[in-house]
Amino acid sequence: MPASSDESAGLTRRPGFVWLLAALIVPVLLTAAVLVSRTGSTQDDLRDRSLAALEAHGITGVEVEFSGRDATVVVPAGADADQAREVVAAVDGVRAAKADGGGNPNLAGVTLPSASATPAEAVVAPFSLTRTADSFTVTAVVQDQAAKDSIVSEAQSLMPTGTTFDDKLTVNPAAGPLNPTAVSALLRALSTATGEASVGYDGTTVTLSGQVSDQATKATAGRAAATAVPGAVVANQLQVPAIPKPPISEACQTFEHRLAQLSTSSKIVFLSGTAIVNDASRSSVLRAAALLKSCDTARVEVGGHTDNLGDPSTSLPLSQQRAEAVKAALVKLGVPADRIISRGYGETRPLASNSTSAGRIANRRVEIRVP
Repeated sequence: MPASSDESAGLTRRPGFVWLLAALIVPVLLTAAVLVSRTGSTQDDLRDRSLAALEAHGITGVEVEFSGRDATVVVPAGADADQAREVVAAVDGVRAAKADGGGNPNLAGVTLPSASATPAEAVVAPFSLTRTADSFTVTAVVQDQAAKDSIVSEAQSLMPTGTTFDDKLTVNPAAGPLNPTAVSALLRALSTATGEASVGYDGTTVTLSGQVSDQATKATAGRAAATAVPGAVVANQLQVPAIPKPPISEACQTFEHRLAQLSTSSKIVFLSGTAIVNDASRSSVLRAAALLKSCDTARVEVGGHTDNLGDPSTSLPLSQQRAEAVKAALVKLGVPADRIISRGYGETRPLASNSTSAGRIANRRVEIRVP
């Protein structure tokens, strides 16, 4: 039976599909082959150069195997595995090397970083600076003679006459970079100490102790400690002498009590609708001024008040005007203006009932009090 049209079309399309599949797979296979070839070529090159380096050092009978750029050095019994491993690790392109076998079983299987690996950063060695009444002692390790000379010069310039310098500085190029400028700042802070003082670094914490002249010196010393050993914990235990407070006079000690008595016995009142200190109240203002001048540190509030006869919108400004009038009178009598605050309260704080004439007169007032 002849093939159908669909079957004929399928037979016709299959060769094209096969060619398309081949076009996709063949490049992938070729790329994989190239990568394998290159990897093998790289490992072979590293192996050849490693064996050549070993032979140049007189090391023979050693096998070197690579996994990528990591080498395994197989050393025969009696050979120096550590030396063979170091030679291979130093070959350019080798990432790491480990030794198997050899004369030192303790080193077998230990991986040695290649020579191109980043060396460990040198850390600042512990140090101490001590100030006593008659001496400066500096115990530290610095990288070079110039750093030592800088610290010694600074210490000697800060020593008072009769003070000795105990130089316990040593030079070690492999030491961590102790900052001479920061050490000098610490020495200057210690030079202001009123007694024994010290700065010590134990490898973790910089501790400052003793007593210095002021808060600014303490803060400067703390910053210098942080600069001397970046990243270290700074325990700033320096003490600053307390500033003695001036003695309080008896007049100031009793000021608030005497002011309360004056406010009870000597009223400052106003006529309705006015903000003028009248004759009836002038003597009370005179006594208040004398009381204020008896204690030159006292500060007071002069508060103005009204009765409730006026509109609240006008009562508040009127009370403020009364307070300012009394303040002006006190200033004129010699009381510094910066010791007086004037404030109006309107009709919000009545002293007596506004339902009587006497109560309203009492409420049209100014009160002086300690805020």
